[in-house]
Amino acid sequence: MILHCVFCNFSDEARAVEQHAVLSELRDFALSIRRCMSAEFGPNRDFEQKTQDYSHGFVLQFKDKDALDEYAKHPIHLALAARLVNLCVGGADGILVYDLEVED
Repeated sequence: MILHCVFCNFSDEARAVEQHAVLSELRDFALSIRRCMSAEFGPNRDFEQKTQDYSHGFVLQFKDKDALDEYAKHPIHLALAARLVNLCVGGADGILVYDLEVED
């Protein structure tokens, strides 16, 4: 199983409504992928005070790497990802991605 974890450093110019919209659309699109098992997004509460720059994030759970690849290469994902990049500090540099392989 793959946990696709994405953390966003939104720019000051990115309105909250735009942030929420793109994260919501990414979640909804991910859930349309047959082997996407879950999709969640929300604000970073940073209880340990280690990731202040990343105000929001999302985690998608895929059955396997092939499912993640299907999501990642899809034109809808590419368009949503471009929107997300435009909302972040430094573009793609304002996005942190971890793909964790975990046991079922």
